[in-house]
Amino acid sequence: MNSIIDKLLNSNEPSVRFKVLVNVLGKELQSVEIIKLQQEIKSSLRVRLLLSERGKDGKIPFHPYRKWYGAHWVLASLADIGYPPGDESLIPLREQVYEWLFSSEHENKIKSIEGRVRRCASQEGNALYYLLSLDLADNRTEELAERLMKWQWPDGGWNCDKNPKAINSSFMESLIPLRGLALHGKLTGNRYAKKVARNASEIFLKRKIFEIKPTKRWRKEDFIKLHYPCYWHYDILFGLKVMAEAGFIDDERCYDALKLLESKRLPDGGFPAEGKYYRSAQNNKKTTGRSLVDWGGTSKKHMNEFVTSDALYVLKESGRLA
Repeated sequence: MNSIIDKLLNSNEPSVRFKVLVNVLGKELQSVEIIKLQQEIKSSLRVRLLLSERGKDGKIPFHPYRKWYGAHWVLASLADIGYPPGDESLIPLREQVYEWLFSSEHENKIKSIEGRVRRCASQEGNALYYLLSLDLADNRTEELAERLMKWQWPDGGWNCDKNPKAINSSFMESLIPLRGLALHGKLTGNRYAKKVARNASEIFLKRKIFEIKPTKRWRKEDFIKLHYPCYWHYDILFGLKVMAEAGFIDDERCYDALKLLESKRLPDGGFPAEGKYYRSAQNNKKTTGRSLVDWGGTSKKHMNEFVTSDALYVLKESGRLA
């Protein structure tokens, strides 16, 4: 592993070096080295491109949920790559997200059917996560957490399926709320948030992270491929990453997924991106699912630095990294 870690530490991407230094090697966020590195991330080409469509008012002139370049997705990306917290220049983007999530149009879509709130809770969950991570939270962020805790289904997760017969939570809609509430509980000490996160973890643990029933829309193969970013999608690496962040990676029910992840390691010690959910199209604003940056592409033979740094973090937290 030393050789692949050394290679990542020499990456041109400061966000990759950040992930390895903090998540794998355990460097303190308050250390001078990491503070300097986060400033390098802030001024990096990747971040400049992610924020390049902001207008003079500091806002991105599209709906916040526009895939994958609206304010919602830009903030989620910044939170995941180690952007420095407390940057007030991001407040206009935060306000765009609040205007959307607290709008009457959005709130009118919150429906309770057969005693279950049918909502795409990954939206509130992602906002909760990145606002806390980027130190942009305020009392409205607390309202997002309250909503998620109130909407939790009896089996522990969330689902937006409006079919009255739907009684099982969705992997897609449950993982990100779990991530946000676990961080909320950690930062605030809120015991109920921690309890809700623990209950949500059972959605995944009882199915060993990847043992799902295929549907017309999702095949099991989609869940066991590695991607970066996942956005609102689910795969085993994202599932294990959230289990590690939330403190559940030591559960024995993660074992099979960890073994599957290890089986994907390349000869050089890295891990590939086996699929992607974005299209690299900076200039074509009509492209659906366009990304302003490339996240390393896909390859069966070559490692993806972002996938690899996340995989090493998971293996380290599970005690499987020498």
